Amino acid sequence: MTSNNTKTIEQNSASNSKPTAIAKRPAKSSRRSCQKSPTKTIVAVNSPARKMTKRDQLAALLLRDEGAPLDQMMAATGWLPHTTRAAMTGLRKADFAIDSDKIDGVRTYRAVAPK
Repeated sequence: MTSNNTKTIEQNSASNSKPTAIAKRPAKSSRRSCQKSPTKTIVAVNSPARKMTKRDQLAALLLRDEGAPLDQMMAATGWLPHTTRAAMTGLRKADFAIDSDKIDGVRTYRAVAPK
């Protein structure tokens, strides 16, 4: 009798068991794959290859002889007025001499690059 019981238990366990399929999860992505892809760089003649930042654009506008009003700086960078003024403060701390004049009711900013 014990041999019959053993067989039936083995048969029952074999018939009741589900196929053991291991579900594979997608591999976790590493942090490196989450990084942004490199952006295109703007290369000027006789200058090292580097990206032209918004701060560089702002400095270029301020270094022109006629300077730039706040509206032009905002349009070039896409920043709000307070962000543009804060960036000018950053340039001032980087030894740019920034001066402003009011011409025909419009404040125009000019800068002299550090030596």
